[in-house]
Amino acid sequence: MSLRPVIAICGTTGVGKSKLAIELALAMSKERRGGYTGARIINADAMQVYAGIDILTNKVPIEEQCGVEHLLMGFKHPGEQYVVGQWVKDATRLIEETHHRGQIPIVVGGTSYWIQHLIFPGRLAAFDADVAAATAPVSGLSPRLAQAADLLPSELLSLYHNLPAVATDVDAESALALHRLLTALDPAVAQRWHWKDTRKVLRSLELTKQTGHLPSDIIAKQSQVVLPPRYRTLCFWLYARPEVLNPRLDARVDQMLEQGLLREVEELMEATKQSPTPTPPYPGNDGDGNAGANTTTDYTLGIYQSIGYKEFSSYLSRDQSLPVAEHEKAFKAAVERMKVSTRQYAKRQVSWLRNKLLPAARDANKQSRELDAPGDVVPTFLLDASELGDRWVTDVQQMAGRIAEDFLERRPLPDPLDLGDAARELLVVPERSTECVEMWCE
Repeated sequence: MSLRPVIAICGTTGVGKSKLAIELALAMSKERRGGYTGARIINADAMQVYAGIDILTNKVPIEEQCGVEHLLMGFKHPGEQYVVGQWVKDATRLIEETHHRGQIPIVVGGTSYWIQHLIFPGRLAAFDADVAAATAPVSGLSPRLAQAADLLPSELLSLYHNLPAVATDVDAESALALHRLLTALDPAVAQRWHWKDTRKVLRSLELTKQTGHLPSDIIAKQSQVVLPPRYRTLCFWLYARPEVLNPRLDARVDQMLEQGLLREVEELMEATKQSPTPTPPYPGNDGDGNAGANTTTDYTLGIYQSIGYKEFSSYLSRDQSLPVAEHEKAFKAAVERMKVSTRQYAKRQVSWLRNKLLPAARDANKQSRELDAPGDVVPTFLLDASELGDRWVTDVQQMAGRIAEDFLERRPLPDPLDLGDAARELLVVPERSTECVEMWCE
C-alpha cells in the first residue's frame, strides 16, 4: 500500500516556519495536486498546544492565519501535561482525517523530536507505561541486568521488586530513591532524566522489570533497526545563519515585551496560584503532587518550560519595595537571560535536526532505494531563510512551492544539495547511531 503524503516544516525558532506553512496551504487551496486540494496545518510546537499566553508561545495571530485551519494549537490548559506520545496519537488521527477530506496535512513546529516520532514510529512504544504493563514478565534477566541487580544494596533491591505505580504520587525522598535505583541499574538512561521526573524514571524501571533488559540495551538494539516511516514525508528545514538569526531573535524578545509579555507572565503566575498544576513531588510540594502555596514552580513541566516564563516570573516575584534602580537592573538582567536562552535553544534545535532527524531520514531513504522504491520516502530540503523580503519569496516561498508540487505529483525532485551553500554544509551528516527515546519538552 502506497504511503500517503505529509509535508513537515521544521527548523529553529524565528525562521518563519508558520509563515511558510500558511503560504503553502493557500497555494494548495487554489489547484488540485496529486489528488489533493487544500491543506490543514498541524501544530508541532510543544508550547503552542496551550491555550492563551499567545505572546509567550509565539502563536500566529488569528488574522495572520489567513483562514487556514490550525490544529492541536491552544487546546490544553496551562496546568496540563501533554507529552510526545499523546501528541503523536492526536496528530496521526488528524492526519488520517485530513487525508480522508482530500487535503494535505502540513505539520509545522520547532519541537523537532515530536515530528521525528510522528514520521518514524516504533521508538516510543517501549517507553510507554501501558505497553510495558501489558507485556508479560520475562522468566530471566539479561546478563548485564543480572550483574547490576546482584550489586544492588538491599533497600534498592526491595524497591526494585516493589515499584509504585507510574501514576502514584511519591514524596521527594522516594523520588530520589527511585532515581538512585535507576542509576545503579542503568546510569546511561538515568542521566537522561531529572530525579524530579518520577514518571519517566518509573517508566524506565518498569520497562526493565517487564523485559528483563536494561533500557540502554533496548535503545541500542532499536538504533540498529531502520523502521519505515508512517508517511511519504516531504521535510523542509528552514535555516538562518547564526549571525543573522541571533539579532533577529533578540529583536523579537524586545517586540514580545512591547506586546505585553510581562502581563501574560503575571496572568500565568496568578492562574497557577488559583489552580495549582500537578507536578512531580519535590521539596516544597504540599505532599499530594500538587503545587501548594509555598511551592517552587517546576520549570521542566508543561508551559512552565516556555522561554521567558522562568526569567520573568523570578523578576516579577521580587520584593516590590526595593529601589527603582534595583528593579531596572533586575529587569535588564531578565531580558538578557531570555535572549541568551532563546539563542541557546535555537542552537540545540539545529543540533537535533543534524544529529537525529537527518540521520533517520537518510537511513529511511537508503532502505527505500534498496527496495527499488521510486524516489526517497522522506526527501529533506534545507531552505535558507537568512534573508527576508524578496529573497524570502524566491529562496523559500517559491522554492518550497515548486518542490511541494513535484512531490505531490510524484515528479522527480531536485538534488537537495543543489539548493545552496547552507544545504551543502548542513545536509551532509556522518554515519552515526539514530537512537531516539522520549524526551521532555524544551
